[in-house]
Amino acid sequence: MQLFHYHLVTSKAREVEARYIGKLGFDLVARHGRIGEDLTSYEPGTSWDELDAAGFKLRLSELELGAVNVVIQPGQWPLPRVDHIGIALDDEEFELAVAVAEATGLRIQEQGGRRTFVSTEAGYRLELHPPRDWIEDLLGRSDRLQVAELHLKADDPDTKAGALADILGIERAGADVEIGETLVRFVDGGPQGRPELYGELFV
Repeated sequence: MQLFHYHLVTSKAREVEARYIGKLGFDLVARHGRIGEDLTSYEPGTSWDELDAAGFKLRLSELELGAVNVVIQPGQWPLPRVDHIGIALDDEEFELAVAVAEATGLRIQEQGGRRTFVSTEAGYRLELHPPRDWIEDLLGRSDRLQVAELHLKADDPDTKAGALADILGIERAGADVEIGETLVRFVDGGPQGRPELYGELFV
């Protein structure tokens, strides 16, 4: 079980993207969006000035560093909020998490046979992945940097941590949940709904 991805929503998408690239050393994978009615994607090498001149409207910016994948989506909040967390599971862990979600009446969404989303009913979602070749490739890279700690600011840390631990069938210590080698910590003082990104530690 490993946390390898999280999806952020913010009104300052360009600034947040620049932080990950310039300060944290992430690589830009691609920017996805549209020009007029046409969906399009741009790989690294095309500047924002060129994109603006072409009338490009950003939908998602995808970034990677080692075994960590971060997606940034334009939205209404200046401080980034987490829409969902991506977790790689083995077959047994995946089946257990889906069974728990079904038994407790949580909403489950399958997208294209590639991704399974589970609503926690605590303001954020989980993106659950059984073993897949592309995840194994990502997690097996030689520069296997990963998320050691992810701190999220929330209105009710215990409830948000409990929802995460219950679906995954793992223990928690208060508002701390250990997912494989990653500590997810919910801290008090955040907004209702989606939790705010509060801190990250990569190793």
